[in-house]
Order: sequence, then structure tokens, then C-alpha cells
Amino acid sequence: MSQAVTPPQPPLEVLPRDLSSYRQGNVGVDYVHSFESGKPGPHVLINALTHGNEFCGMVAVTHLLDSGVRPLIGTLTLSFANVAAYETFDAANPFESRQLVHNLNRVWSPEWLDGTLDSPELRRARELRPLVAQADHLLDIHSTSQDVEPFWVYAGFPRNSAVALAIGRPAVHLVMPDGLGSGTPLIQHGHFGEANGSGAAMVVECGQHFRQATSDLATRVARAFLAHFGLMAADPVAPAPVPRRFQLLQTCVIKTPEFKFTRPCVGFEVFAKGELIATDGPDEIRAPCDDCTILMPARAAIVGREAVYLSKPLPTT
Repeated sequence: MSQAVTPPQPPLEVLPRDLSSYRQGNVGVDYVHSFESGKPGPHVLINALTHGNEFCGMVAVTHLLDSGVRPLIGTLTLSFANVAAYETFDAANPFESRQLVHNLNRVWSPEWLDGTLDSPELRRARELRPLVAQADHLLDIHSTSQDVEPFWVYAGFPRNSAVALAIGRPAVHLVMPDGLGSGTPLIQHGHFGEANGSGAAMVVECGQHFRQATSDLATRVARAFLAHFGLMAADPVAPAPVPRRFQLLQTCVIKTPEFKFTRPCVGFEVFAKGELIATDGPDEIRAPCDDCTILMPARAAIVGREAVYLSKPLPTT
């Protein structure tokens, strides 16, 4: 009945480039560049490489830097987060450079940032923390291990959904009404994670890590995010497709090396209420509702990492 979760290695259409020329920024933090327009407007932060093997953000941010994009209003900050992990990339094991010790996208709580633990990711988060606090709006660019339709991820605040709907692409939204459930991601740090807070903060999952189309989309979304807030002129785009929205119900974390899905999964598979999705040693993961849609199924059974997100469709209106 059970299926192993490790599929073949994907083709590597995009590879890392040397980022050493971007190391010295202008805010006193390596790999962070900030530009002020001198005109009133929001401070927008676009972040890349929260995970070291998610190259699309690197492509988008180097595009903005290399093409000399400067904000028409407000302030634009561009950051490469986990360059240390990025620099360990090995084409023979392309998924291993995701992180060195900790998942940089799960440590953004006071308990982690003010705690006594140490790692390259925690040191980097502590360096970036003041810059994140200064931003009014945040786009964190990510990609997926499986080749699936791109989607937004954001806390379920109207200010986030309004931005995602206005930008229009990706058309799929994963809405988190109660947080991620497996740690605190960057987009829920500080005021971004407060219901009565301010500013939009969202992840865009642009597609499979190593596809050229993924990097192309990341660049388009980054430009559209800046245009939405008035920092640059909007690019011409076709009408947006009808959005599809899902509510996160549960984040399942792998407990044992025996974790297995009951059938091969890449994401967006649908299960009926009570249907068995996966086993994790003696534990079962079953669909909590009809039309349960899974996202981000684990590619490999690594204890302590997310196994799968369980969601349900939301009305489109």
C-alpha cells in the first residue's frame, strides 16, 4: 500500500551563480542592499534564498540589482538570506543545500531569536531582524521540491489577500488562519504576524526549484509586488486567471524514518474525509474533511521536517 517518497532527481535548468560581488551592501549587513527614493512611500523588502537551494529568488533579486531598479517612491531593500547554505550546493545532491542546521524559515519567534541556541541560520536571522522590522511590506520568494502549480502562502489577514488578489498571479492561494503550525516563518515575524498589525507579508512559491520557468515567474512577481506599492511602473500583463484559495488545516511533521504516503504525491492531490494519506511509523495521517487537498508533500522522509500541509478549498468570492 505504501509508497516511498523519494522521486528521481529533476533536471537542473538553473544553477547557482557567484554572489560574492553582492556581499558588501550598504546597510552594514552582508548581502543586503537598500535604496531610498527621497519621496514618501512604503518600505518594501524583497527577500531571496531563505532556503539555499531555492534559486528563483536569487535570480529575481540579482535581476533587480543588475538592471538598476530604484524605487520611484519610498524605500526598496533587497536581501539574500542564507548565502552560506546556498554556497554548499552540489549538483549531485541538489536538495541538500536547503539549510545548514536550522530551517531559516521557522525561527522567527522571540523564543528562537532571543534564545541561547546557535547556528548559521540563527545568526543570520538575528542579523536580518532589525531590517525586517523596518519594512512595511515583505515578499519572501520561495520554490517547491516538486513541479507543481505556483501559489501564494500568507497569514489569513485581509491585507495579505488583497495584495495577492490584486497582483493576480499566482492564481492559487494557501491561507493560514492560525499560523503555520511548525514554527514561525519570516512572514509572521513582528508586526507582520499580528492581526491588528500593518503591512502585507507573503511567500510566493514559484514552482520547482531548478526550472527556468520558476525563476522567470519569481522575477515577474517581484516586479509586480513593487509595482503594486508604487515603487516601479507596472509591466504589461494579461488578465489574471480566476483565483483558487485553500485554507491550511494542519501541518504534519515527520516523526519517524518510516514515513510514507499511501500513493505517490507531488501536491494538490485530493482526499476524501477519513481517507488515509500517509503513515508515520504507528501513526496515521487521514484527511480531516472531504476535498482535503494536500500541498508540499515531503520529497524524502527526514525526521523533524514537514511531511505535508492539509488544506480545504475556500470559496472564490
